[in-house]
Amino acid sequence: MQDWAERILAGDPRALARAATAVENGRPEAAALLGELAPHTGRATLIGITGAPGTGKSTLADQLARALRRQGRTVGIVAVDPSSPYTGGAILGDRIRMQDHHGDAGVFIRSMASRGAPGGLAAATAAVALLFDAAGRQDVLIETVGVGQDQVEVAWLADVTVLVLAPGMGDEVQTLKAGLMEIADIFVINKADHAGADRLERELQQAADLVRHRSEWRPPVLRTVATEGQGVEELLAAIRGFEQAGPVSERRARRRERIAAAPAGYRIDHFGIAVRSLDEALEFWEGRLGMRVSGREPVPGEKVNVAMLPAGGPRLELLEPTAPDSVIARFLEKRGPGLHHVALSVPDLEAAMARLTAAGARVLGEPRRGAGGRVYVFVHPASTGGVLLELVQEQTG
Repeated sequence: MQDWAERILAGDPRALARAATAVENGRPEAAALLGELAPHTGRATLIGITGAPGTGKSTLADQLARALRRQGRTVGIVAVDPSSPYTGGAILGDRIRMQDHHGDAGVFIRSMASRGAPGGLAAATAAVALLFDAAGRQDVLIETVGVGQDQVEVAWLADVTVLVLAPGMGDEVQTLKAGLMEIADIFVINKADHAGADRLERELQQAADLVRHRSEWRPPVLRTVATEGQGVEELLAAIRGFEQAGPVSERRARRRERIAAAPAGYRIDHFGIAVRSLDEALEFWEGRLGMRVSGREPVPGEKVNVAMLPAGGPRLELLEPTAPDSVIARFLEKRGPGLHHVALSVPDLEAAMARLTAAGARVLGEPRRGAGGRVYVFVHPASTGGVLLELVQEQTG
């Protein structure tokens, strides 16, 4: 692990690519690596580029990277694309639009699918951005998926947030005011050579007055034509201006606190639902809702039969008791059918248990093997705020 960290700190692109893959896949070694690298972060400028679909975020990010390279600065780009609701994959079109940087060792591009994560980012975006920081990239561009009013996650991650809009959005500017507009440090009217740019600028000037209360900084309204490279140097100057005058140091402190409080690799694995009969319950889930069972099996240790229903990311597990003294049977007798537990997949179950035990949480027994041979343990609702929590060791094979 130390050798891997040293290679990243030296800027080795192969080690950086391998680490980004490990982080994105939630591999157990990724958390340890990030811990090794954390003291070496905080030097890069993290620039968030967000906005509605079709405003030209990718082209603008590409042009910003060109401008930064002309200044001799090294660049990392984290570009998030939406995942297909059918296949779970992504086209990764951002990488296609930025392919002219291929062969430039001063630019490292990582495209990733959102994998259903809310807020416009992927779950691993923050960790990958910090990898770039540790690897010595001086500026990290974080391009979100096309976002809407309440998709504002980029604001906590970025040192400076650039909101990109385009003429012709109509009343959409009004609907964005109560959310996305409020996180902008810089407004950019891209495609400013199109009709409607003047009207959009007037509306954004009004929005800039509304969000000024966050700091002494009033978000400037800039015009660009990214396809021609117009206005990009002015945008870069505004970004540097915010670094000097805006609350960047406070944001970096909050970012460190948030990342430290959220262990890497945790994700919702499944929801356990207690039912009296699998066959009767599946009349709804399969027969009426149209979901499909991926597997059914008994779990003798818990005295239940389980039916698993994939639901995009997390799955549903229907739990039918096979004995009157099983935990699920007692739950049904006391509360009736319903949500029994929430399960989190963790990269290192032993480490998670040690962390919880040290914090005084009530872990129920020792890890056991359940459905699919997976190792799990339960945490009492008294420690979690009212829900029975199952921790499941992430499968690495």
